[in-house]
Amino acid sequence: MAEKEALALDGMESGKKNNESSKLSCCSKFCRGNLLIILLLTSLLLGVLVGFIIKLGTNMEFTDKEIAYISFPGTLFLNSLKMVIIPLIVSSLIVGMASLDKQASGKLGLKAVAYYFSTTLLAVILGIVLVMSIQPGKGRDKSEIKRDGSSQQVNTVDAILDLLRNMVPPNIVAACFETYKTREVEIPPNEMMSMMTTTMATGGTMMMTGDGSTAIMNDTMMTTMMPKKMYRSVGGFESKTNVLGLVVFSCFFGAIIGRMGKQGEPLKIFFNAFMEAIMHLVGIIIWCSPIGIFFLILGKILGMDDWEETFQQIGMYSLTVMVGLGIHAFVVLPLIYVIFTRKNPITYLMGVSPALMTAFATASSSATLPITLRSLEENLRIDRRVTRFVLPIGATINMDGTALYEAVAAIFIAQVNDFNLDVKDVITISITATLASVGAAGVPQAGLVTMVIVLNAVGLPVDDITLIIVIDWFLDRCRTTINVWGDSIGAGIIYERSKADLEHLPDPFDISDKNGFYGAENYGDYDTKL
Repeated sequence: MAEKEALALDGMESGKKNNESSKLSCCSKFCRGNLLIILLLTSLLLGVLVGFIIKLGTNMEFTDKEIAYISFPGTLFLNSLKMVIIPLIVSSLIVGMASLDKQASGKLGLKAVAYYFSTTLLAVILGIVLVMSIQPGKGRDKSEIKRDGSSQQVNTVDAILDLLRNMVPPNIVAACFETYKTREVEIPPNEMMSMMTTTMATGGTMMMTGDGSTAIMNDTMMTTMMPKKMYRSVGGFESKTNVLGLVVFSCFFGAIIGRMGKQGEPLKIFFNAFMEAIMHLVGIIIWCSPIGIFFLILGKILGMDDWEETFQQIGMYSLTVMVGLGIHAFVVLPLIYVIFTRKNPITYLMGVSPALMTAFATASSSATLPITLRSLEENLRIDRRVTRFVLPIGATINMDGTALYEAVAAIFIAQVNDFNLDVKDVITISITATLASVGAAGVPQAGLVTMVIVLNAVGLPVDDITLIIVIDWFLDRCRTTINVWGDSIGAGIIYERSKADLEHLPDPFDISDKNGFYGAENYGDYDTKL
């Protein structure tokens, strides 16, 4: 009996050891498979924690130059991401379009456009419902809110023409570093005077009276009658990548190569190999991202003014935007994903989380594009013909978070000014915010520029944009994260709905490694049904 009891005890102890070793093995496997996500999340939280400890726990003040030094590693990381944007967008779209036949590319394009405009319109409607319900600007005095910076005058017609003009750049090489923009430039007072008057020999000015006769108006009278400011439209190229022009060119160029048959094969092989080389470079950059994200967040927090006062002044406005973005991100988009794919959105969220954290740190959906591509392809096994066709276009025109923010901000400014919006104004804001977000470049704070278009559409004061600039640095990061999440959900839905169309087509992306940089094989079965 004693021997049996001893054997039983030994068996129980060995069982416990086996269970413990099994748990350690599972934990170790999970950590290895999700190492990048763990590092990114740790760096993000550390950046926030260290920043607030220094900001609130010490009396240290930093100059702009010192903050630039602190943020320097993050700046290098951001520059390295921007460095690969142009070759990645051009090569991926060319190969993606060249690999699809006319029917398949047309279907993918229609599905992508339908998804983009549907989700953007849903985001705008959600934002309008929330801001009309919460009414964060009602009863607020503009003098109580700190203004920051100055507003930028934008002519709505010129902005639309610039959008169309940039879609067809005159020089595709120059489009890599130049974009056309029309600005509203203030006319000097002396020039305004000369424009409005006709100098007479008497030194006075002719003025038409009510009965049709003329009278002399002196300079003092003219100065009194002159408007305070007048603007003229001045167009020209500025130093910024014309991503929209590159996207349009690459799509058409890739489609033509695909229709050239054997003559186009050398170009397809070249761009394919070029793209895979860029993706391997992206893999190296990705593993440096935790360091870059830490310093980007740290520098931004240390550069804040009085954040507590800011949130007190426009706290309800910020809360309204955050609630809207949260509902769109965690309810609307996952629900759409479940309806069209019947799969678990939590697994999908986990796979794309490196891109979402990078989007929050960089506040640029274009700069995040390389990591978004890598996350979907390696972590979630989305077909590369879909990701490399859909994501570059989505990063350019699909801006759910920006559209929601613009709708909320416009109505908030209307409420602060006691401007009563009727149904026509609300519909105008909805349509304008949806279309203006399409023209918003995937760069930091581009939404502020397109905001002017929305305000002009309903006659709201453009100068009041300065009321919300003070908190825009934070909200910009939040809405960029939602933009990237929306692009990712769209790629997953389009892939699931296009499998039948892609089955009979050859896959040109067959020279990459199968294991990837993220250890995708450790994510479990992505195809698990709900």
